[in-house]
Amino acid sequence: MTRAYRVKGKKRKNRDVVEKYHREEKEVEDEEQVQPKKPNLQKEEPTQTPTSSIITEENKNNELIGIPIAPPTEKNSEKPGVIFILEKASLEIAKVGKTYQLLNPDEHASFLLSQKKKPDDYRPDICHQALLSILDSPLNKAGRLKMVYIRTEKGVLIEVRPDTRIPRTFKRFAGLMLQLLQELRISDGGKRLLRIIKNPVTQYLPTNSWKAGLSSSSKKVVNMKDYLSTIPSNLDLVFVVGAMAYGKVETDYTEDYIAVSEYQLTAAYCIARICNSIEGKWNIL
Repeated sequence: MTRAYRVKGKKRKNRDVVEKYHREEKEVEDEEQVQPKKPNLQKEEPTQTPTSSIITEENKNNELIGIPIAPPTEKNSEKPGVIFILEKASLEIAKVGKTYQLLNPDEHASFLLSQKKKPDDYRPDICHQALLSILDSPLNKAGRLKMVYIRTEKGVLIEVRPDTRIPRTFKRFAGLMLQLLQELRISDGGKRLLRIIKNPVTQYLPTNSWKAGLSSSSKKVVNMKDYLSTIPSNLDLVFVVGAMAYGKVETDYTEDYIAVSEYQLTAAYCIARICNSIEGKWNIL
């Protein structure tokens, strides 16, 4: 009897100790819940950051990606400007596997052949290089580029603002065009940089402008400097350039149809020659 009494008492003592431990632990937890936690205060501090600083930081990150840049500070809206139209650009998306992608011959050659399509007809890199040539030019940085329009092979019309910086790499450019064709616009801070607009393109062109189409197949080969001297200085200039691998651009809204070289040139080099000649005429260094 004595031995059993001592064992029972020991168990009861251990149980009292355990209950006391849990009771003290619960009291500590209750105190922690009542007291304000510092990490929560630290999380609330960033919400007090001014909106302007957040936008600046976002713009800084976007510049690293490629969109956008600040518009030129020089105000040249009243002076004659230049508009480029890239015709027959191959910007087509399709569902490859489980995702939609911008078709190009490097990544989707087997897919295009399976669809009985020629990979050479899908060259979005031509449009990419042409846009870089236009938007990187001193002509644009001086504020004399008014707008860039892209008309795809399927007839989709895209407006590109001069203060848009196109991504430098083709992979990011493909992602941007995929987003644009799906969402119909690309904006930053409420400002539209690229958007899909209604045809025809002529409704967006200035009435007081000189429109010229360019192609190596044209029999009228001109020296751009001499050609620009024949155009009145008060007219805006509109140049239509093909953004495809091969073929001919035929439009019904151009006054002239010229070639800037006796040899076949890429769209990017053709645009660079045009921009260089205009910059010389307008004294843009």
